[in-house]
Amino acid sequence: MTRVKICGISDIASALVAAEAGAHAIGLIFAKSRRQVTLERAREITASLPPFVAKVGVFVDEDRGRVTEIVEAAGLDTVQLHGQESPDYCAAMPVPVVKAIRVKNAASLSVLAGYRVAAFLLDTYDPEVMGGTGRPFDWSLAAEARRGHPVILSGGLNPGNVVEGLERVRPFGVDVSSGVETDGRKDHAKIRGFIRRVREWDVTYGSAEAQERGSAIR
Repeated sequence: MTRVKICGISDIASALVAAEAGAHAIGLIFAKSRRQVTLERAREITASLPPFVAKVGVFVDEDRGRVTEIVEAAGLDTVQLHGQESPDYCAAMPVPVVKAIRVKNAASLSVLAGYRVAAFLLDTYDPEVMGGTGRPFDWSLAAEARRGHPVILSGGLNPGNVVEGLERVRPFGVDVSSGVETDGRKDHAKIRGFIRRVREWDVTYGSAEAQERGSAIR
């Protein structure tokens, strides 16, 4: 089953909609962003979530000690690191790490081999922002990276193109933020629609894969 993370959550209502629709994780942004949440708001959101929905904190080149403090205070399960964090920095984290890589070209992926992290989130490169660009990158690069690493596909996904992304990359998971927003705010119908599209693809792909295995056995 493809994992789904709804990122940039900043209110309880949107967090609950994501959880009820079947999201595996929600992302809370602590780095400077229009979606940034305070520690107090993050605590309120994480406390509202049902069990088994992962709480992911998003950071950019933050002091390691400060990240640890926030992880403990907000009850985070995972950290997603979007800056220039080194392999040693990642290894020092108190919870599993998703390392974000901004993909400009094939050379952008050369750093993957140096990290030992839970997964890599592949996002669109933009010199002005560290994430949330709303634009896709060359998905063939993500498909290549997936052969050797757990990959979470991000960058420009929305309910209208997520199936194409799944078909072309077959990632471990997908991550969306601006693609489920309207006028800069989380759109609950889009959140539900995005997750529904992923689940429908999972059912179709899973059935087709099972049939292929059966044909090979016969």
